[in-house]
Amino acid sequence: MKLSELSPVAGSVKEAKRKGRGIGSGNGKTAGRGHKGQKARSGGGVRVGFEGGQMPLARRVPKRGFNNIFAKPLEFVNVSALDRFEDGAEIDAQALLSAGLLSKCKYGVKILGNGEITKKLTVRASAFSETAKEKIEAAGGKTEVV
Repeated sequence: MKLSELSPVAGSVKEAKRKGRGIGSGNGKTAGRGHKGQKARSGGGVRVGFEGGQMPLARRVPKRGFNNIFAKPLEFVNVSALDRFEDGAEIDAQALLSAGLLSKCKYGVKILGNGEITKKLTVRASAFSETAKEKIEAAGGKTEVV
């Protein structure tokens, strides 16, 4: 078999519809746009979210709360998840990523206090909850904010 002999599987490639190429094409005259009206004109049609002059849904629904566009959301890991590391290990975001506890870490990690920890670990994170800090230090470990 040669490259010049290759062809697509029968029925897998369709001819494009050539609009506005005469009556015989089956798509001539109005080219599938119907007769007159906004959608028949060149550049015609309505913008996204337009509901024919009715108050759009995005404006009918009440606004609620505050969304800080400058927020840098942290990832969260519980103390119980840190117990899988060996005693005396130094844990940072990179160690958590390689252990599979995090799938991404764009802005940093916060350690939360859910669960128990038995090993003496040095944990470096962007933030710690009060209970997480107490539990890590009670187990003989250290917490460092980076």
